Amino acid sequence: MYVITGATGNTGKVITEKLLARGEKVRVSGRDASRLGPLAQKGAEAIVADVADAAALTRAFAGAKAVYVMIPPNIAAPDVRSYQERVSDALTTATEKAGVEYAVLLSSVGADKPDGTGPVVGLHNFEQKLSGIGQLRALYLRAGYFMENLLPQVGVIKSFGMMGGPLRADLRIPLIATRDIGAFAAEALLTLSFSGKRTRELLGQRDVSYSEAATVVGNAIGKPDLAYSQFPSSQLKPSLVQMGMSPNMADLLLEMSGSLNSGHMAPLESRSAQNTTPTSIEQFVAEEFAPRFKEKSASA
Repeated sequence: MYVITGATGNTGKVITEKLLARGEKVRVSGRDASRLGPLAQKGAEAIVADVADAAALTRAFAGAKAVYVMIPPNIAAPDVRSYQERVSDALTTATEKAGVEYAVLLSSVGADKPDGTGPVVGLHNFEQKLSGIGQLRALYLRAGYFMENLLPQVGVIKSFGMMGGPLRADLRIPLIATRDIGAFAAEALLTLSFSGKRTRELLGQRDVSYSEAATVVGNAIGKPDLAYSQFPSSQLKPSLVQMGMSPNMADLLLEMSGSLNSGHMAPLESRSAQNTTPTSIEQFVAEEFAPRFKEKSASA
């Protein structure tokens, strides 16, 4: 039996649906029973458990051979790192107390670094905590930069006629669609072919710069001259807070961006068939970004 945390999120939902489609017994945990309902209707067992409640998670993990664990984003948290530590402590405790044999963790490129990478430091610490469970076989999926991080640019383009952010325009980064992370994690859970404590970077279909992303987006939405500009952190922080981030989260996000710009945060693995995933930025923009842009344009 499998337990999936974050089952209503971008990766967890994909994992749950793929396991169910293979006839596997799946338990999904989350804080909101109503959001778990659609997965329960597809055959999953739903358990309400706060991701920071070790006792509730231990009950949810009981009887599981393998679990998928992650730290759900909480961009409004006044102290994001404290939130991350509470969640990873609870998930680690539950994994150990329930006697889980296998765990797949959603981590990130850059989790090899103990500091200087913003919110990714919390994933570094989570990896270390799980590595302290002697009997556990764990796979740490160090994913690249989510393609979904492009979606807020819909509003930026509508407001300013351009794309903008903290990353250098020419910085090529591994962009990955979260559905590909979910598909990889599901296969890892089905095969359980890993042992000890292992890392696997997932680098998307190819490395892409924001300048190239702007060209792809522009062509898809009928704005072939669309450009991207890097903005200074001092200018971006108020906008991030206005979008709903706590000041602390905004600072951490900007620290991570600076770490990417400097090369401090970068993949360790060379690109290979094992860490390359199928969804291209062109496919993602056509299927996800462009429809949202057109929907926003129609409702404006």
